[in-house]
Order: sequence, then structure tokens, then C-alpha cells
Amino acid sequence: MPTFLDRANLSRDLRILPTIAPPLPQLSTLSTSTSTLDGHDDTERYDIVVVGAGPAGLFLTLLLARYGIDDKRLLCLDSKPGSLKSGQADGLQPRTLEVLKSLGIAEEVLTEGCQMWEVAFWNPNSSGGIERISHVPDVAVPARFPHEVTIHQGRIERILSDDLARYSKRGVEYSSRVTSVSIDDGRDADYPIVVEVEKTGGSQTGDPHAGPELSRRRVRSKHLVGCDGARSLVRRAMESDLVGDSRDHIWGVVDLVVDTDFPDIRRRCAIHSNAGSIMVIPRERIATGDYLTRLYVQVNLEVPADEVNTSDKSDPITLGADARRKTKKRREMITLEGILEQAQAVFQPYKIKLKDGAEVDWWAAYQIGQRIAEKFVQRDSTGVPRLFISGDACHTHSPKAGQGMNVSMMDSYNLAWKLAYHLNDLVPSQSEGSSNSIDLLNSYEVERRKIAQELIEFDHKFSTMFSGQIGAGPEKEGMTHEQFLQVFSTGNGFTSGCGIEYPESALILKVSGDDLVSGTDYLSGILRPGRRLLNTQMIRHADGNPRDLQDDFLSTGRFRILIMTSTDLLRPDGRSARALQALGRALNQPPQGLIELVVVHPLCTNTRDITWDALPPEIKQHAEMRFHSAWDAEAPVGKDLLRSGIYRAENAYDIYGVNKEKGLICVVRPDGYVGMVASLDEVERAVQYLERWLRPQSQRRSEGR
Repeated sequence: MPTFLDRANLSRDLRILPTIAPPLPQLSTLSTSTSTLDGHDDTERYDIVVVGAGPAGLFLTLLLARYGIDDKRLLCLDSKPGSLKSGQADGLQPRTLEVLKSLGIAEEVLTEGCQMWEVAFWNPNSSGGIERISHVPDVAVPARFPHEVTIHQGRIERILSDDLARYSKRGVEYSSRVTSVSIDDGRDADYPIVVEVEKTGGSQTGDPHAGPELSRRRVRSKHLVGCDGARSLVRRAMESDLVGDSRDHIWGVVDLVVDTDFPDIRRRCAIHSNAGSIMVIPRERIATGDYLTRLYVQVNLEVPADEVNTSDKSDPITLGADARRKTKKRREMITLEGILEQAQAVFQPYKIKLKDGAEVDWWAAYQIGQRIAEKFVQRDSTGVPRLFISGDACHTHSPKAGQGMNVSMMDSYNLAWKLAYHLNDLVPSQSEGSSNSIDLLNSYEVERRKIAQELIEFDHKFSTMFSGQIGAGPEKEGMTHEQFLQVFSTGNGFTSGCGIEYPESALILKVSGDDLVSGTDYLSGILRPGRRLLNTQMIRHADGNPRDLQDDFLSTGRFRILIMTSTDLLRPDGRSARALQALGRALNQPPQGLIELVVVHPLCTNTRDITWDALPPEIKQHAEMRFHSAWDAEAPVGKDLLRSGIYRAENAYDIYGVNKEKGLICVVRPDGYVGMVASLDEVERAVQYLERWLRPQSQRRSEGR
């Protein structure tokens, strides 16, 4: 006989399944964003088409799917038969790791990738070999993950694809080549983009042996994002040229398992010798148990003049064409054997070779070039942004600064939530005579083109110096070790992704009171609109759980209001209580759950003794599990635990530059960047900021986007 009755609700089945990110609400009353046949032709229709499934395109598709843009509304096309198998990008920077962590997909990268914590600098010595000059931290700015990670790009794409499979049955449609993109808003204004697609035998299974069938079809969409690389068809359709130049430096890159006595082979290294330059990038462990190493090797080749088809040497245009032909000829002359011979010459007196029994994983030759697209967005006849480009389609540069995959993925991270808000009708139509929704889409180009331009400028300086000579005499082009180290160190905020700052706009309100925050060391965490919110470690009030604050700012497409209360939190008539009461009313206006409240307090008493009824009720109602103590290490209670490292708490008020007696309101965008800050007495400013970008649920619309 059973001694108890066991009853369960069917909804409990969901409790044993992996957690799914909550989709964004959709305020349009008509579902106009389905892929259907319209009765007049066989054209498929989607809200968004993504062209290209490299890191930028795959990441964008994943984010849109997690935000609730389903297979009926979203299509990702890629001409390859499947995901990448070798070569290309391999490094993830601290900011990218933070974003992957906020999506819950960082674990494999962090545990199985190669973490780079140090950089070693090697220069020529008096005996003709090389010697180590210094070690420095690879990441010299505060970050949740103060290191880089190297791991195969194909593996990163597989991680993204695995997560995409939880939100999309179709995933990426491989073996689908886009042959034409155009805007035709005369025939179908709702779906003005016309895409011509050729699909070959592999279909979306990625099987290259599925057969030689070739099918063609036409697709229409509201928006299209070209993530199709440096030779982007979408960029050409936008008539947006890549503007910039190429350096006269040819480099070889090779991934291999090495046999060497070089002592820093498992550190990132910048090596300058009399024979040339090399950058060493340690890679992850592979299935054989060996560890890969990537070498960037400067190749010194001269092409005789008679091997280049020259003409009028006085014509600048001809001279430019001749230079390009000569550079191409040099690239074609590079061999794997030549790269390895050059590497051995640079590493002298140390020995380096391919490990016996191993095979070279991948190699290539490239020319350093820095180019940026003239525009990132193409608008239709009414001014609505329709075509976008992201990643390498926008900007090209050398790989040695480790930026390609990172900047590309962050392009998509910036764009995804803006597209989702626009298509789900979450943005009010008009404000001060302009369309907020269109302004939101336009902000992508404003923000990301600035970052791309900074990338090009940094890469130009870094690549030129790296390709030069260390310690050259005054008659030669060169630099001192200190000069090279200075460029490396000052660029660390940018290369890590932690020093990115977006310009002032309606999304980034930089104007604020002079006394809101103190300090200007923004890389170290001082709050500043346009910069990402630095992670800090706190103690959650409800359960004493040591928390990383960024874990309350997950990438679910939500705005967050961070309230840093003042020391008067327990006073019912205090500034903190009044601010929370006013914000509580505002939180009930937008669609439920679109704004999340995070509350931090500076109280230095034993907060375990503080009951919920002693606190403003809005904390328990809106932030019960997002209410934290920023304990000071000198607090009379808990300091022994803090010092022993058990709680790992940090003084967030000092880190963020906030006065404990005054407190602060900080509005954080869905991509983790600070949108604006205000005093506890300026709740209305924060509310007005949010009202510009969030439509009240009562204002539902019936027309399509």
C-alpha cells in the first residue's frame, strides 16, 4: 500500500528540459511575418534573410531566434556545404567571452579552448639570435575573463549551431548561394527585398554528395543582412565600396603541431629578429592529445621586374596596378616549405619543426590590408533601412590583433536586438517628429562604423610596427621595444573589447550631472554611457549567494534598470524608497517583463537581519533575486569571510564611481551597454529615455512592419 499520493501537473515536464531564453513579446496584432505563398507567385516571404553563416551570420541568426523570430520569419542562407573545417579565425576576446557567458554557451570555449594569459616579447640579441625582453599580461584591463581564448572557428560555429537547434528546426540552409539582391518596393512595399537563390545538391543537410541537383527560387523579405565576407555580394548590391589600402607586407599563417625547444611556445609571443617577425598563437588541444600552434610568419620575397607586366612607369595609376600585380605574384610564390624555413630562421638559435608523424592542419598566405565599407546600411525609397552588412563585409584588416571574429560577432550583437524590437513593434512610432523605430535601426551604422574605423586605425598602426624592425638604427625604419610595447598596451582596451565606447545619440545620453559619478578611469569600471557595464562581484540578499553582476544582465533582449541605492534605503521617506516607488509604477507600463530591475545597496550592517517588510516593497516585487549587497571589505560584519576569499565581494560603489550617500540610476541596454545615468531624484529622466524605445502594451498596432 502506498503511504502517500503522488500527483503532478503536466507543466512539470518542462522542469526537466534545458532552459529556453524567453522570447520578446510581439505587439503587432496581425502576423504578417510568415513565409507563405501569396497566391500570385511562388515567392517565399520572411521578415529577415541572413546571407552567410560564418561567425557574424550564425551569431545574428542565433540571437534573432532566441529573441523569438522563428523559422516562419527568419531564413539564413550559406553557399558552403556545411560548417568550417579548418583555418581562419581562432581567437575570442574578453568582451566576446562575456557575451557568450550571458547566452549560456561559454562553458566549452572556456574549458577546452586555450586560455592566453601572458604575452612574451622577443627581440634580436648581439649574437644574431633572439632573446626574451619581457612578459606582460595578455589582457591588462579589468574584465570578467582577463584572458583571450583560442579555439577553432569551426568549433565555435558548431557551438552556435547546436544552440540554434534549440530554437530553430531549420537552422542554416547550406548549399544555398545568393546570386542577386535588390530592393523593389514598388510591387510589394511590405517585403521590398528580392533575393535570388541557387541551391545545390548538399541541401541543408550539409552533405556534399547528395547529388548534382540545382534549383532556383526567389525570396522576398522586409530586411536582409549580408554577413557574406570580404567579397560580399550584398555590399556590392548596396553599391558600397571597401575604402582603404594594403600594406606591402606578405605574411604566411600555418596551424600545426610543433616540435621545438623554444621556451614560450605555449604563450602568445611577438618575435622580432634580424631575419623577420613572427607572432606565436598557442591553440587548443586536439583529438590526438597534441596541442596546435599557429604561426604568423613575415615572408620576405622579391619579385624581379621582368616577372611583372609593367608599362608606363610615370603613370600613378599604372604604378598602383603594377604594385598590386607584384604583390599577387609574391603571394603566389609562397609555399608551406618556405613559411617553415622562414620560421626556423626567425627562431634561431632555437629549433622548430613539424612534429614527426603529424600533418599541417592548415596554411595560407595573405597581404595586410585595412578597408572599411562606405556605408553599412541601404534604405528604400521611404528611408527605411532595408539592407545591412556585418562582419568582414564591412571591414577587413590583418588577423594578428585577434579582432576579426570578435568585431564581426559584436556587429551582429549590436544589430540583432534592434531588428527584433523593430519587427516586433516594440518601439513607439513617433517622437519629436522622427520615427523612433527607424532611428533605432539607423543607430547600427552610427555605432558600429565608428568601431570599425577605430579598428582600422589601430590595425594599421599595429601591423606596420609589427612588420618593421625592433632596434633599427636612425637610417632605417624601425622602433624601440618600448614604443612597440606602448602601442600594444594602449590598444589593449580596444582589442579586448572592454574599452569600446559608442558615440552620443538618443540611445546614448552622455549629458548628466557632474556629481553623478566621480572619476574618469572608464576602463576600470567608472560608469559612462556608451560603455559596457563592467562585471562586479556581489552577495545576493535572498540567499547569500556570491554573484557576478553580469549574470543579472543576460542577453535576452531586455532593458535593465540598475538602482544603486543610497545609505538611506531603510528610510520609508528616503530618496532610495521614493525612486523605487516611482520606478515600480513605470515598470508596469511596457509589455510585462521587457524591463528588469536590479538593485544594489551599500549598507554595511548585517543585512541578513533585514526582513523584506523593512525594505521598499518594489524590491521584493520586481527584484527579489536581483537584490545584492556591495559589501565593503572594511564592513564590521563579514570582513573575515571577504578577506579569506569565500565571498569574493567587491566594492561596486567605488568601482563604478558612485557616492554611497547619493546613489544612482543606470539604464542598461539589451546589449549590456550603459544608455544613461541619472540621480535618484531624476526618475523621470530615466522613464523618458525608456519611453522613447518601448511602446506601452496598450498601444498595439495592426499593420505590418
